[in-house]
Amino acid sequence: MGFRTWVKKTPGGRIAWKIFIGVLGGGVTVLGGIALIGPGPGVLVLLAGLGILATEFAWAGDAMLKTKNIASKTAEKTGLPKWAGYFLVSAAAVISIVFILFYYSR
Repeated sequence: MGFRTWVKKTPGGRIAWKIFIGVLGGGVTVLGGIALIGPGPGVLVLLAGLGILATEFAWAGDAMLKTKNIASKTAEKTGLPKWAGYFLVSAAAVISIVFILFYYSR
């Protein structure tokens, strides 16, 4: 029996699990929203947060699919080849990590 199954055996455990997933997924989603305007791979973090929320909430799965569709359509409109898009996302992630490490090393 997995941890999730064990926690969700009781009504209180189900509520506690939903609250835990809501707080964790909501926090990651908010960080993704902040990263959209700041440095970092905002769309990826936003989708990760929605993915966490989608494990318990159906509306989050729908929002995640809509966000993926919007991101795909926007990427197609730029006319960049896929490899260039992957490179830009990777570069943004590396720059974000280097910035965070530099910031916390001071």
